[in-house]
Amino acid sequence: MTDWVTLISNVGFPIAVASYLLVRLEPVVKDLQHSIAGLANVISKQEKSSGDKE
Repeated sequence: MTDWVTLISNVGFPIAVASYLLVRLEPVVKDLQHSIAGLANVISKQEKSSGDKE
C-alpha cells in the first residue's frame, strides 16, 4: 500500500501539472492551428496568382 502512495505522490504532481497545462493551452493551440491553416491558404493563393503572371 505504501508503494502505491509513494508512486502517486511521485507521479501524481507531474501528471496534474501536465493536465492543467493541456487544458489551459488547448484553446491557444487550436487558434494557432486555425491561423496556420489560414496562412497556408493565403500563400497558396499568392503562388497561384504569381504563377498566372509569368
